Amino acid sequence: MDPLRKILLSLLTLAVLIGGGTLGYALIEQWSVFESLYMTVITLATVGYREVYDLSYEGKVFTIILIVFGVGTIAYTIGSMFQFMVEGQLRRLLGRKKLQKQISKLRGHYIICGYGRIGRLISRDFAAKPLPFIIVEQDTERCRHIDEDGHLYVEGDATHDEVLEQAGIHRAKGLITVVTSDASNVFITLTARGINPELYILARANEDGSEIKLLRAGANRAVSPYTMGASRMAQAVLRPSVVDFIDIAIGRENIELQMEEIKVAADSNLTGKTLITSAIRKDLGLIIVGIKKGNQMKFNPDPGTEINRGDILIALGEQPEIKRLEIIASGQG
Repeated sequence: MDPLRKILLSLLTLAVLIGGGTLGYALIEQWSVFESLYMTVITLATVGYREVYDLSYEGKVFTIILIVFGVGTIAYTIGSMFQFMVEGQLRRLLGRKKLQKQISKLRGHYIICGYGRIGRLISRDFAAKPLPFIIVEQDTERCRHIDEDGHLYVEGDATHDEVLEQAGIHRAKGLITVVTSDASNVFITLTARGINPELYILARANEDGSEIKLLRAGANRAVSPYTMGASRMAQAVLRPSVVDFIDIAIGRENIELQMEEIKVAADSNLTGKTLITSAIRKDLGLIIVGIKKGNQMKFNPDPGTEINRGDILIALGEQPEIKRLEIIASGQG
């Protein structure tokens, strides 16, 4: 039985016992309710005080019965409460140790600062990928929700160095700060950049002009959810078919068609080949809609475009073939 249910059951039994004892003394000895309650309590507590009045024969028999049942009930109640407290402490301690062990194993992960509406959506998409990540949140109630959602987290203020270090910032690949305050996002960006200069940082901008401040603070990219949301709504009216296509291509729920970016490793069989000689289209049935070479993006590249190490292929096609291309591009196939 659940420890909490055991406590509630034992407390209910104790309350019934006290009520029954009070009623019994009132009926047998004709005492007042308070005198009967007092006699019941000192009897169950076995404190050794003398009776309120001398007991009759029937009252003594009733007291014996009350003591036999009462002592067992009180012992059970105390035991249940002690078990609940000890098990709760052990469960929290063991759970925290397990969480710290999982965090220490993270490598090349992402740190998400803030678990509001945006942070929760990002976490959901990362988990669906799946992509390793950990959340930093200082609100205790939100941390409880993170735990219920099954994500790794560190409870604390992301503007503090020690909190980011607990999240493994030295081993992290990127950091996403999406707290509601622009000042906090700037400070988190400055702190993270100071600890790990190689970290990729994506920051949320809430107000006009905040993007420039965040970029100056060290963010690789600053995004305004309100600007993106307004643009998306406008495009849904102006170009609804285009928006529908993009939703199908990048939506995580879709299992037939996916658009994915794939980085080409140095030892990949694709290195040095052109798009047509790589047979990506012929063998895998994938469409390469773009190639990113350094900071330059080539859309709808020519079939003669050469694939080099470090290039990022923007591929469109079915999910199994996307996975096959990822293996080939990584040099494992």
